Amino acid sequence: MTAPAAFEAIAGYSQRFGEQAGYLNFASYGPPSSDVVAVSDALLGRAFAGAPGASEGLHAEDLRARAAFARLSGFGIDGVTIVPNTSTGLFQVAFGLPEGKVLVGRGEFPANLYPWWRSAEAGRAEPAFLDGQVTPEAVRAALTPEVVALSVSAVDFKTGFRADLGGLRDAIGPERLLIVDGIQGFGAIDQDWTAADVLVVGGQKWLRAGWGAGALALSDRALNRLQPLLGGWTGVTDPAVYDGSEHAVRGDALRFSLTNLSPFASGMLAAALELLEAAGPARVAGAIAQRVELLLDALARSAVEVLSPGEPERRAGIVVAGVPHGAAAEAVSRLTAAGITVTRHGDDRIRLSPHATTPAEALLTASSILGGLS
Repeated sequence: MTAPAAFEAIAGYSQRFGEQAGYLNFASYGPPSSDVVAVSDALLGRAFAGAPGASEGLHAEDLRARAAFARLSGFGIDGVTIVPNTSTGLFQVAFGLPEGKVLVGRGEFPANLYPWWRSAEAGRAEPAFLDGQVTPEAVRAALTPEVVALSVSAVDFKTGFRADLGGLRDAIGPERLLIVDGIQGFGAIDQDWTAADVLVVGGQKWLRAGWGAGALALSDRALNRLQPLLGGWTGVTDPAVYDGSEHAVRGDALRFSLTNLSPFASGMLAAALELLEAAGPARVAGAIAQRVELLLDALARSAVEVLSPGEPERRAGIVVAGVPHGAAAEAVSRLTAAGITVTRHGDDRIRLSPHATTPAEALLTASSILGGLS
């Protein structure tokens, strides 16, 4: 099996990254760019120097990150705030819903389950579980008057199934909230994210921003409906006036701020978002799709069962390969020996997730190794 013609190059993009060629694990975390590393070093250096105004300058990185995420997501900047991670954003939303049922897929990643279990324990919104893929048809069949929202991953972490956000929006109607965990999709696919009322992402995977910062975007409908129950001292008016009294909450998405965030993480997120913006989200998504297409073709040629969706509109950057039952550990061992990094799911599944910087040879090597398992 030989490599195809060279993938389309995105000018100046690939040169910003230096991960090993066999890294096929972006659904776990994405090695950051040189831009992200440089910003981290610069901000740490500013903090190290402790010059006058350093603190104010460092925390200005929050606004930089908010502005970049607003541009890329399509939400207004007043509807965007920075959060430490996806889980924090989902907890803010779960406790912001005062009551009602929230439809949630039973197979969701735990980050999209525990917020709803905990909110139910607190006497607020309760989960109502859906089995199987979260499709518009399944959602319509599960709707009852008590349902106030649907919470779904844009891309399923285990199967790679890409949700039809526009169809889900239509299925639940204008009065219910569509809450989207976008961590496996934002930066990997190019689509209209404003179908969601709530979009939560973390920076460490497809955005390649490192850990410690993500973003929460809210529609006007969500801003009006969600209560900032977990909002803290930085989510109110005049937060720097320390008068011992409770201040009024802000009118924008910053009302969900709990405290000051790490300016280093915010700056890294801003740098990653700005690099994606400069490269072009559609071009990056297209380059990922090109590699997924090659990987699927190579797996088919190697007679490897594919357990993730084959339809282009239902997939993103995740490809799940089936291996003989009990052979997953051996598969990972062989792949690792060849310099290929993947994720093992159980005893019979291997998750591969290439990015726009992944060379064709790594995909062909991985497919050949998986095809050689007995």
